Amino acid sequence: MRAASVVVGALAAFGLGFAPTAAAYDAQSKQWYLTPMQAEEMWKVSTGKDVKVAVIDSGVNPDTPSLKGQVLADEVPKSVAYRATDDYSGHGTTMAELIAGTGSGDGIQGLAPGAKIVPYRVALTGMKGGTEEKEKTPDSWRAIRAAADTDAKIISMSYGGLLSVKEEEAVKYAASKGKLMIAAVGNAGEATGRTDYPAAYPYVIGVSSIDSSSTVSKFSSFGNYVDLAAPGEGFPGWCDSSFRSYCDDKQGTSPATAIASASAALIWSAHPNWTVNQVVRSLIDTAGRTWAKDTPSKYLGYGPVRPRKVLANPHYNAGPAYSDPLAKENKTDGEELVTEVSPSPSPSASASSQAPKDTSSGATSAAGSSAESSNDSNSLWIALGAGAVVIVIGGAGAAVMRARRAR
Repeated sequence: MRAASVVVGALAAFGLGFAPTAAAYDAQSKQWYLTPMQAEEMWKVSTGKDVKVAVIDSGVNPDTPSLKGQVLADEVPKSVAYRATDDYSGHGTTMAELIAGTGSGDGIQGLAPGAKIVPYRVALTGMKGGTEEKEKTPDSWRAIRAAADTDAKIISMSYGGLLSVKEEEAVKYAASKGKLMIAAVGNAGEATGRTDYPAAYPYVIGVSSIDSSSTVSKFSSFGNYVDLAAPGEGFPGWCDSSFRSYCDDKQGTSPATAIASASAALIWSAHPNWTVNQVVRSLIDTAGRTWAKDTPSKYLGYGPVRPRKVLANPHYNAGPAYSDPLAKENKTDGEELVTEVSPSPSPSASASSQAPKDTSSGATSAAGSSAESSNDSNSLWIALGAGAVVIVIGGAGAAVMRARRAR
């Protein structure tokens, strides 16, 4: 992976790091998806204002130029606030910038720059420290449960791991609180293709990765738990926890998840009174796909995210508020109300979670038959706009949730 260093001259000898500058690195010029998604046009309608996104990851550094003023560290519940703003890998900060970065200092430009980030630092693979450090750092299920009790509308989870009963119960609890949960399906596309958890839990939207031609990335996991797709290749991102430089060509379902979360923030900000069903329906209807609407792809789900198609139509009819648009698939007979879930998780040993690793291959083609890819190349991005299904949970009254479709 190529590092584009922003440490220059004698300062480098003292190990001093600082923000990227135009002369050294221009992150936004490498964010290829901003133009085909027509970000500038979307921002005339919505920037994600008044939407808070809980980023459960390796922590978020609030002091990068792009995130100054964007991180609400004081709103992290005390029970899970341990070193929430101390990012031990740079991964969480990159995800936060992709969602809500302002682009200041030639840093990463977030797709929803009006949104705010609430940071959560959890114990993922790669976290260093002894037993005491790991004991102080909350598990993912604790962070999910804590975020559910806040006013953050979206919970973005760019990590993956094994099944955990405690985490599953936390997801159910967050769903009962009307939270939108979005997670990376994983980077096992060239191996087993297995979808990671939490993406495979009910009530969590699983996101796969596409390249600049709207083709599923080779590394992207696949199967019946893929709900949406979003750009996930060729991104800039922080190289490590030193925050001295961005690296080129970051890729994975992690950044795809961040962009899907940002897309949800744009929609929710523009339509704060919509219920989950209305947002789901609008995003399914406008998804970028070349296959039948009622036959989701196991590689791309209902298609690449295209929030612009909703934002550009002020008269869009989102349909009935409490009718499940996925009733047939979810066997809900049109309505499925989520009831309150007990705040006490089931007693079970929690499996470890891990952040999806950035892949080093320059994958650009579909992981499967061409019929499963967006065959019209850039036409889905440019002619149709860019974006697809992002399920936004919320609105007044009881939220109507959908179950995962059968394997």
